[in-house]
Amino acid sequence: MPRSPDRPGAERWVPEGADIDALAQAAHACRGCELWHDATQVVFSAGPPDAELALVGEQPGDREDREGEPFVGPAGRVLDDALEAARLTAGSVYLTNAVKHFRHVELPERGKRRLHKTPAVAHVRACLPWLEAELAAVRPRVVVALGSTAARAVLGAPARVGELRGRVLDAPERGAFPGAPVVVTTHPSALLRLRDRSGWDDAFDALVADLGTAARAARAA
Repeated sequence: MPRSPDRPGAERWVPEGADIDALAQAAHACRGCELWHDATQVVFSAGPPDAELALVGEQPGDREDREGEPFVGPAGRVLDDALEAARLTAGSVYLTNAVKHFRHVELPERGKRRLHKTPAVAHVRACLPWLEAELAAVRPRVVVALGSTAARAVLGAPARVGELRGRVLDAPERGAFPGAPVVVTTHPSALLRLRDRSGWDDAFDALVADLGTAARAARAA
């Protein structure tokens, strides 16, 4: 499929064979799609560059876009709690997103509040070279895809979380990193909609269980 002029893809900005520090630095110059124009900054990754477990989300949120770090907003706090419950810590896993810039719409009638907008498939495709390069540098034993957008990037095909979650899937033949098994689970932002409602405990426990499955698979690999 031909690329549009405003979404040429990130390939030309990704340094070949670079480590995570070099990739993170180079990402600031990326113009692989139009999302850079309205974002505050690129949001690359966090965590050890040799982590056994890599967690891939969808894209930065408003807080992440302002601070330049992934998973520091409300969804990140949910993820931190789930990791702790699974006997992991955010500092022990590699955290990144399928798309590195915040896609949003502004609501002038609400004080220019910026509302999250799901990245299009074209954005995921344009940003995929970054995810491929960073996972190749980290070489995790297991990749966890948080939500359907991340699962599409990691697996290289459309994915339904409900059909795949909680299982250790064989390393995909294509996708962001064919070298590692994949565990698909829900994005922690989905739990935010259940705050103070029935279903929260079950949803949180399911996320913890999926993270535990991934951790055990990484230790066994």
